[in-house]
Amino acid sequence: QVQLVESGGGLVQPGGSLRLSCAASGRFINIYRMGWYRQAPGKQRELVATITSGGSTAYADSVKGRFTISRDNAKNTVYLQMNSLRPEDTAVYYCDVTLVTATNYWGQGTQVTVSS
Repeated sequence: QVQLVESGGGLVQPGGSLRLSCAASGRFINIYRMGWYRQAPGKQRELVATITSGGSTAYADSVKGRFTISRDNAKNTVYLQMNSLRPEDTAVYYCDVTLVTATNYWGQGTQVTVSS
């Protein structure tokens, strides 16, 4: 079982920055991929960014050049640095962890609101 604790969400003005963190704990073997998804009101959950244990990253086109995903394998923690935030980035952001066994876990979500 894996527990995910997310932090770092909040209210920020357009053009501002936030850093999200997600720490995984519990009894598990190895994490293959960690990532962030988001869901805005009335919309489907969508991929934001992912990073594998080897450091390979993938980003949604809408966040390329503004968001950076990174991870600390020793701490089983993934980060999302979000810069140049826009009102359309407003959503609940969910951490996602996939183990080497292909088992997938979700965090509880953290609200990010971009508004003046």
